[in-house]
Amino acid sequence: MTPRVELVYFQGCPHAPEARNRVREALTFLGLPLTWTERDTGRDDTPSGYRRFASPTVLVDGVDVGDGVEGTGMGCAVGGGPTADVIVHALRSTEV
Repeated sequence: MTPRVELVYFQGCPHAPEARNRVREALTFLGLPLTWTERDTGRDDTPSGYRRFASPTVLVDGVDVGDGVEGTGMGCAVGGGPTADVIVHALRSTEV
């Protein structure tokens, strides 16, 4: 079963494009489908539970794979979010 990957960010976050690239790189490296869900914390229709994450945050099966720093939905993650290697490790950890 393919893990659920989500990118949480806010529109205008300077690190969001790089986070997308890192998610794509990790999925490609593992030969997984290049599909993930994006959650813009600035949108009214984004569930409130996502607003606690800094931008960008990568979730794998609902778990923050980065440093776990919570924000207000408009805060930036230090270092621009998790590296592709961290995402790969998280994706591998979900394999059964």
